[in-house]
Amino acid sequence: MKTVSNTTPIISLSAIGKIEILQDVFHEIIISQAVYEEIKAKKEFGYHSVDLDFIKVQSIQTKNHELLLSDRLDLGEAETIILAKEITADNVIIDESLGYTVAKDYNLNVIRTLSILLKAKEENIISEVKPLIEEMISKGRWYSKRVYYSFLEKAGEI
Repeated sequence: MKTVSNTTPIISLSAIGKIEILQDVFHEIIISQAVYEEIKAKKEFGYHSVDLDFIKVQSIQTKNHELLLSDRLDLGEAETIILAKEITADNVIIDESLGYTVAKDYNLNVIRTLSILLKAKEENIISEVKPLIEEMISKGRWYSKRVYYSFLEKAGEI
């Protein structure tokens, strides 16, 4: 299964010490060069995670298309979508709403970090999502109250 990830999911899961969930669910994660450089730009959450064996860095081949996407998205999101299209990825992980929408417009199977946590719970990789979400929030991640409560309801934790 080919799964391409943007920056935020890696940072969010690294922040709570749960980056291995990506490996447990997808086995291998592919990131673009721009995503790698974005994460390596600061010695913060994710800095060491992107060098783990299950995360592979791959450069995009199509440069012209990048210009079209980068008008609407940051470079990491644009390269994530382009790379996912180029390698015919099974999944692309993007949390930001605009990136998610653009990826959907490109007919990609887009998932978000919360969906990964739900999948991990369904596969008995983790027992609860609520403590992980709360820890991500305490480390700077933001979710609206509507998203927070509807997700916990979906996970059967309300």
